[in-house]
Amino acid sequence: MKIGIPTEIKTNENRVGMTPAGVKALEIRGHKVYVQSGAGIGSGFSDDKYVEAGADILSNIEDIYAIAEMIIKVKEPIEAEYDLIQKDQLLFTYFHFASYEPLTKAMIEKGAVCLAYETVELPDRSLPLLVPMSEVAGRMAVQEGAKYLEKPMGGKGILLGGVPGVPPAKVMIIGGGIVGTQAAKMAAGLGADVTILDINLQRLRYLEDVMPANITTVHSNQYNISKMIQYHDLIIGAVLIPGAKAPNLVTRNMLKEMNPGTVLVDVAVDQGGCIETCRPTTHDDPTFVIDDIVHYCVANMPGAVPMTSTTALTNATLQYAVQLADKGWKEACIQNEALTKGLNVVRGKVVYKGVADAFGIDFTPVNEVLS
Repeated sequence: MKIGIPTEIKTNENRVGMTPAGVKALEIRGHKVYVQSGAGIGSGFSDDKYVEAGADILSNIEDIYAIAEMIIKVKEPIEAEYDLIQKDQLLFTYFHFASYEPLTKAMIEKGAVCLAYETVELPDRSLPLLVPMSEVAGRMAVQEGAKYLEKPMGGKGILLGGVPGVPPAKVMIIGGGIVGTQAAKMAAGLGADVTILDINLQRLRYLEDVMPANITTVHSNQYNISKMIQYHDLIIGAVLIPGAKAPNLVTRNMLKEMNPGTVLVDVAVDQGGCIETCRPTTHDDPTFVIDDIVHYCVANMPGAVPMTSTTALTNATLQYAVQLADKGWKEACIQNEALTKGLNVVRGKVVYKGVADAFGIDFTPVNEVLS
């Protein structure tokens, strides 16, 4: 199969779809990989490294899309890429369709096969291609939250871990999944007073058993959230409903109950956000202030640490990329149910219910496009 790896052109996105090690693994299996010149520079991988791995370097993004049967990316195509996508071309990347209707409609119109990293799902309901970036984003949420709690950044001027004789900051994490767990570990390690909220009591029991003593678990409901936001310094939204828009658990009215300088970090912003007042921001301009509350809503947080993120992502995606290349997307999905669940839009049809429901689009059961 001919596989294309374009340069990411979303603002401040320094990751690349695959490392040279991943390219080598595909080349060994007889596939041909084309990498756009400079695609890996932001992640620390020169064109020479890709050539050593067996890739051909093409000078521009148009050539990559024109020659490839499968495109491997990190972020969803942006508007400048829509016209480059070909009918029946397989796109293997993060899409987060439910948060952006224009992208969904564009992919329907192009007739592409869109297999989304974030909805590939194992029998135990874990999301293997979302996990590595969730781990990065969860840890970064605390780093960034701690920075924006500083007074020059608009925060309260409070040190996350405090010092002897001065209490630490209070950190509230909504969601006890991968993002929330990693955020809690980081915040607790820095000495903060941490509370994790989740609706799953079994998950809370597990976290209670394995987490340090400075982490408390609380059942997530509207009453508890509305009370606890009043005295927490850093609030991290870490809620995920696979393939669907995140629910607004922190509302606009709740901002009035927070202390000025409170920092909100919404990791769910690429799925629409679980904080009502959040909107996607960039690493160039990461925050905005509403009612004296600092909002950090960067939609591609792991893009700030691309050397770590690209390697972690390739470690997870490569086995699936090999299956798709070896067997073709249809046969690979028939044989691997996890990949089947990754299909979101196929040849003009929406085959993932969460996406169809988000925009009131006709839903086609995925089995119909695989038969």
